Amino acid sequence: MNCAVHDIPPLAVSDTLPMVVIVEDDTNMRELIYRILTDMDIRLFAFESAQEALDFIEENRVAVVITDLKMPRIDGNHVLKFAHQCNAHTQVILVTGFATVDSAVETLKAGAFDYVCKPFENIELQHTVGLALEHWTLCTQNQRLREERDTYTESSVLIGRSPAMEKVFELIEAAAAYDCGVLITGETGTGKEVVARQIHTKSTRRDREFVALNCAAIPENIIESELFGYQKGAFTGADHAKPGLFERANGGTIFLDELNNATLALQAKLLRVLQDGSFFRLGDTVPRSVDVRVIAASNRNIPELIELETFRVDLYYRLRVIEIPLPPLRDRHYDIPLLAQYFMQKFSRLYDKPVRGLSTQVLGALMRYDWPGNVRELDNVIQRMLILSQPGGVIGEDVLPPELKDVTDFSGRALDHLYPQTLEEIEVYFIRKTLRETEGDRALCAEILGIDKSTLWRKIKRYKLDKIGE
Repeated sequence: MNCAVHDIPPLAVSDTLPMVVIVEDDTNMRELIYRILTDMDIRLFAFESAQEALDFIEENRVAVVITDLKMPRIDGNHVLKFAHQCNAHTQVILVTGFATVDSAVETLKAGAFDYVCKPFENIELQHTVGLALEHWTLCTQNQRLREERDTYTESSVLIGRSPAMEKVFELIEAAAAYDCGVLITGETGTGKEVVARQIHTKSTRRDREFVALNCAAIPENIIESELFGYQKGAFTGADHAKPGLFERANGGTIFLDELNNATLALQAKLLRVLQDGSFFRLGDTVPRSVDVRVIAASNRNIPELIELETFRVDLYYRLRVIEIPLPPLRDRHYDIPLLAQYFMQKFSRLYDKPVRGLSTQVLGALMRYDWPGNVRELDNVIQRMLILSQPGGVIGEDVLPPELKDVTDFSGRALDHLYPQTLEEIEVYFIRKTLRETEGDRALCAEILGIDKSTLWRKIKRYKLDKIGE
């Protein structure tokens, strides 16, 4: 257990346990509190100097502070205020004499968790600290869940009604139901992390952390320490031990994006975690065990990398219990109006800038563009157009980016492959085709064709197309 005073011997404990800080200028009382709490599953730090304690609290994620109320220069009230400035969830317990109970009550009103009076029973102090730890855990978990909910709401929504996306939804449900390896493949921008988050959110691990790492964004000489952590002195500058992302994700899910960029050495270490749930921190000789689900993603063809001997075949099959291939946006064009509507509403709320919708010409351009950047590119294009548009108006061709203005013309498309026909025949062809592609969704069909829903319904009745898409 770590400590900050030389007369209390340190004991080795897990870096994942919550931190509890004792601030007490009286040596006997400080040692007494320390001994009473030693058997609890915590990392315990004891300080004689309140200033040293404040420095420690500022630099660390402290769960509970136990502080004497009356101390020279810096008292318990100051410690309380400072601890809450550093972390609103830190719980502060006051230790006070009977003569200062009134002061302790006032401090409770200021946000302290509780107080204990000297002299106190050992079990009383342990019980109070235990309750404070439970409250801290609840607060931090609620905050994390709120953050994950907000992230999920804004960034982790899968939208689509195309057959390709229906298959993706089925695979997500299957992957969420079983705690197995998952490999998500697809081009950059197709939403691989979104799929990983959905699997986590629907799984039994939903109440624990989801941790994501882009293997292509971290330098090769740093990524191992990020994943597995390191011990003090493991390398120059490692002046303290640090847990890695696998320890942070313990009980939850870790998502490794663009795993195809991982070195063979890193792949071997990942394989060990997948096989027996253990790994070594850098500079450590003792293995650590974790219970983590690994979801990986690649934007390249891994079998080709195996042929090139840059990816381990055993790791590939360990991950690929369920493979979820994500289609590029160019292969599901009829999901574009739904996606565009979602992004338009999202950014309208974000910037407090209402718009009436997209013009027919803009929607047509979005539908005919090939989207090399996939859904991520569409997201950025809608955001740009909304920013440049007039509030309350319709997003028109004047704000289309240059690459989309080149595809606003209808020439050179499907009509070139049709034999000469009457206008009525052409109209029937496009209504029938669009109804099939949208699986009979008439509202979406009308939006794509750029006509009112009532007009579309009259034409469907006129041309007897009622059964299409059912």
